[in-house]
Amino acid sequence: MKKLILLFILISAALPIFAQRIKTEIDHILRKVPPKSNYGILIINPMKEDTIYAHNVNTPLIPASNTKLFTTAVAIYFLGPEYPISTKFFTDAKRQGSKKLDGNLYLKGYGNGLFSDEDLDNMISDLKNKGIKEINGNIIGDDTFFDDVYSRADWIEDEKKTVSLPPVSALVLNKNKYEVRKKIRKKRYKFVTEFYSDPPLKIAEVLYKKLKAASITVNGIYKKGQTPNSAIEIGVHSIKLKDYLKIVNKRSDNFLAECLFKIIGAVSSGEEGSAFYASQTINKFLFDNDVPSEVTKIVDGSGLSRNNQVSVGSIVGLLEKIYFDIRYYDTFYNSLSTAGTDGTLRNRMKDPLLDVNFRGKTGTLNGASSVSGYLKLKNGDDIIISMIFEFSKNSNNYYRNVEDEIIEKLAGFDYKPGD
Repeated sequence: MKKLILLFILISAALPIFAQRIKTEIDHILRKVPPKSNYGILIINPMKEDTIYAHNVNTPLIPASNTKLFTTAVAIYFLGPEYPISTKFFTDAKRQGSKKLDGNLYLKGYGNGLFSDEDLDNMISDLKNKGIKEINGNIIGDDTFFDDVYSRADWIEDEKKTVSLPPVSALVLNKNKYEVRKKIRKKRYKFVTEFYSDPPLKIAEVLYKKLKAASITVNGIYKKGQTPNSAIEIGVHSIKLKDYLKIVNKRSDNFLAECLFKIIGAVSSGEEGSAFYASQTINKFLFDNDVPSEVTKIVDGSGLSRNNQVSVGSIVGLLEKIYFDIRYYDTFYNSLSTAGTDGTLRNRMKDPLLDVNFRGKTGTLNGASSVSGYLKLKNGDDIIISMIFEFSKNSNNYYRNVEDEIIEKLAGFDYKPGD
């Protein structure tokens, strides 16, 4: 892959007619970008091994939410599209099959950031359907599949001021947040969102109360702890990775991306899920698959951190790797936003006359904008595109418009055989 990217750059001096024409058009669009802005662009035709446009291909830039492309792609390769992201009930009760569970009930999370009250209620209903009416033990929340580093000061600068990200834990309920009614002045109240300070303990408490509300007697207390290896699974709720990815990429959901990041770390290391193991796994994947990664630095799963550094060459190399892999391409492609239709691209490139057939991932931070993905041309060819802009002048919308104009120009070109 590194050799291919290098080849694309080397042969750019002898551009095909189509590339010469489109380069002129893109250069004209980029005149709108202030001179001191830093940006990288790489556009290739993977099947023809043509470089259509290249600028600062190996320059490290802030990818923003384009970081999620690395998180979701590596997740597909390490876990597989059918991988179940689960929350499970376990018990250490010696005897099964009676109305009384003579032991503890454990609720163990495996990183399902979508797990909700409704899902927990359904799991409790399943317990009742099995005839369980009494638990002669404690209710224990277990989030040991991940580490207990719920938030990192070195990860997002001024995190509390810049983002609203709940604690990232293996055991999740309602994204680890809840609403409380607070008095703001005499006879006036408002609802504010609070985060769980200790997710496994708080969720154990919620489960404890729900069990009692469902007329299941609990003779112990609620607390947090670790599920014994000998414990028996007695209930599960799961979502398949391929369905999870659609929400991560289309909606650019930061919390879900961070949960997935730690799932990668947990599965690849065989130990607890951590940012360290996840970053190491992604770096190794890029190296092993010849994706240009000399300047790549991935420190989180969502792209919230400005410490992430990625080149457009690395993104295109990653997208090309997936493009040629028939096992995973459809899953990955379908997780991306469709221009003018859904996700973060739903309000972009909407003109029906232009008929922009683009699937991609956007990224936005203060002073940084990115978009990468796959564009199908009129002649049926697929184009891989990555653009990252860092800037101090104008708004994010200004650079989104530049990105959209370039993609629309590509989509509108009549690229004929022999060009």
